Amino acid sequence: MAPLGPFGAAPRLAAGVSGGPHSLALALLAADWARRRGGDLLALVVDHGLRPESEAEADGVLAMLGRSGIEGRTLRLGLPPGAGLQERARGARLAVMLEACAAAGRPWLLLGHHRADQAETVLFRALRGSGPFGLAAMAPTRAEAAALVLRPLLGAAPARLDAVVGAAGLQPVRDPTNADPRFARTELRRALADPAGTGLAVSALADAASAFGLRRTEASAALASRLAATARLHPEGHAAVDLRALGDDGLADAALAALIRAVGGAERPPPVAAVRRLRRQRGGGTIAGAWLRQGRGASICRVLREPGAMRPAVPALRGALWDGRFRLVGPGAPDCVIGALGPPPPDVRKAARGLPATVLATFPAVWRDGALVAVPALLYPESETCARFALVFAPAGGPVAG
Repeated sequence: MAPLGPFGAAPRLAAGVSGGPHSLALALLAADWARRRGGDLLALVVDHGLRPESEAEADGVLAMLGRSGIEGRTLRLGLPPGAGLQERARGARLAVMLEACAAAGRPWLLLGHHRADQAETVLFRALRGSGPFGLAAMAPTRAEAAALVLRPLLGAAPARLDAVVGAAGLQPVRDPTNADPRFARTELRRALADPAGTGLAVSALADAASAFGLRRTEASAALASRLAATARLHPEGHAAVDLRALGDDGLADAALAALIRAVGGAERPPPVAAVRRLRRQRGGGTIAGAWLRQGRGASICRVLREPGAMRPAVPALRGALWDGRFRLVGPGAPDCVIGALGPPPPDVRKAARGLPATVLATFPAVWRDGALVAVPALLYPESETCARFALVFAPAGGPVAG
C-alpha cells in the first residue's frame, strides 16, 4: 500500500469484494492494514442480478465479511442480458462502487486485480490492436471524480492470495461465468493455463505490462505537453484541436485518441489505427461516441459528443454520473433527471453567447416531467437553480492525460 499513498492518519478505505478468493484476500489484507493505522475498510459487494442465486450469494459474502470483522454493503444492479455482458458488467460495477464511495466519504477504492489478471489484460488488449498505452494494462492508481482507484495486488500471484483466504478459514464464492467459454477472457485464461499465476508466461506478460507502464508514464507527460500546445478541452464536454499543429506521428494519434475518449465518455481510448485513419480523413467522422468535424481546408477540428450515442437520462441525485462524463456534485432533486439538452430553445441559445447548436445539443441539462429546469454549464436560468445541480466534467476513463 505504501507506494500508492500517502493516506494520512485513520484512512477510510473501500474495496470491491465479489466473494471470490482474490477479492476476499484484498479485504482481509486491506482491513488489517487500515486498522493498524486507526482507519477502517468498507467492503462493497455488487450483486449484478444476472443469476437467480446472485442475491443470496451477495448476502452470504456480506455475512462472511461480518464474521471477519469487516463492515460491508450490498449494491444491487439490474443488467439486461445481451452482447458485451462482461464488459458492461465491469463498467456498471465500477460506477456503482464509485457512487458508494462518494456517498460514504471514502476517497480510496481498492480493487483486487492480481498478476495473472494483468497478464490476461495484456493479451486481451494486444488481440484488440491496442498501442503501447493499452499494453501497459491496468495502472496501480487511477483518478476518478469520486475516489482514487487503487490496485495494490497487481504484483501478487493468485496462489499467494488463495493462501491468505485459506489461512483465514473462509470459503470463497466461485462465479460460474468466469469459466463460461462464451467470454473471450475465459479462453485467454485457458490459453495461459496457469491458475496459480506463477508460470513463465504470466510472469513475462506481467513484466511486459510493467515495462509498458513506465513508457506510458513518460508518454503521458509528452502527450499532456502536446495537447496543451494544440488543443482545448472545454468543461462542457467538447474540444477543439489544431490538427496541423498536432503533428503526424504516434503521439498525435494518442493525443487525439485521448480527446476522443474523454468527449465520447468511454472507459478507454479507441484503437490508434482507427484514430490514425480518421485523422487523415478529410471532413472528419464518428468514432467511439465522438464526432469529429473539420471544415474544408481548415486545420481546426471540433471534437463533439456524437448525439446519437448519448446515454439515457439518469436521476438527478448527488453523485450521479450521466453519459460517462458528467458527475452531479450539487444536492440535486429526486423529481428531476439529467440528460442531453437536445435542440436548444431560443433563450438558451441567447445564454450560450454564440455556441453552435450542434455543440449545445450535447450539453447536460436538468429536466422535470419533460420540462427544462436548468442548463448548469450556462448558468441557465440563473445561478441559484444551477448551484443545486452543479456538475463537473469527469470522464469515466479518468483525466485526458497524466
